[in-house]
Amino acid sequence: MLHTTPLDTAETRLGAAYAVEQHLHRHGASLCDLLDALGDSSGFATLCDLYGAFGQPSPKADTVEGALRAIQCLLAAQVPSSLDRIGHQRGLPVSDMARWHGARVSELLARFHHAQ
Repeated sequence: MLHTTPLDTAETRLGAAYAVEQHLHRHGASLCDLLDALGDSSGFATLCDLYGAFGQPSPKADTVEGALRAIQCLLAAQVPSSLDRIGHQRGLPVSDMARWHGARVSELLARFHHAQ
């Protein structure tokens, strides 16, 4: 049986938070475009909160994880026909973007789960 100390867990969760930060540096603009296209102001505000968490010297892993969960729920709640309609109106591959970002958010959340 693997025994972890609170310090190991905290370090792992902090590493997960930094993985989110790296992901946002690479793909944050696309996620922002997607959330804007969906027209849900709460999703955009959550993304802003997520970016704000990295404005601190050491991001709070709970804040980062909570924001990711909120974004995951927002993306999972989208109806495929609505995504297709929005994509057609905006000229964006919104369905593909939602699937891709949803999968990446799930992968990032798994890092937090494995830290427990």
